[in-house]
Amino acid sequence: MKIVGIAACTSGIAHTYIAKEKLIKAAQALGHEIHIETQGTIGTEDELTQADIKAADIVIIAADIKVGGKERFKGKKVVEVPTSLVIKAPKGLINKIEEQL
Repeated sequence: MKIVGIAACTSGIAHTYIAKEKLIKAAQALGHEIHIETQGTIGTEDELTQADIKAADIVIIAADIKVGGKERFKGKKVVEVPTSLVIKAPKGLINKIEEQL
């Protein structure tokens, strides 16, 4: 599965990067490709390209705030969850998404 997504928390610091790291490690451990963009106090990092989005099977938005650029995912299956869920059970989330695809 090819996964893209956005991580963003209210302060844009700790949980944003923890969620990104947990998603990447879980996806790679399960044999998936993944690219996560972060949106926070220092702006957008690791911005997703149109090619990344086009190739993706699923979009995961792990956010506790409103994220920018969601219109880029039109026509894609999007899963929106709080960062706390991703931090606690990233493999569980990815396995559940796999089952639903």
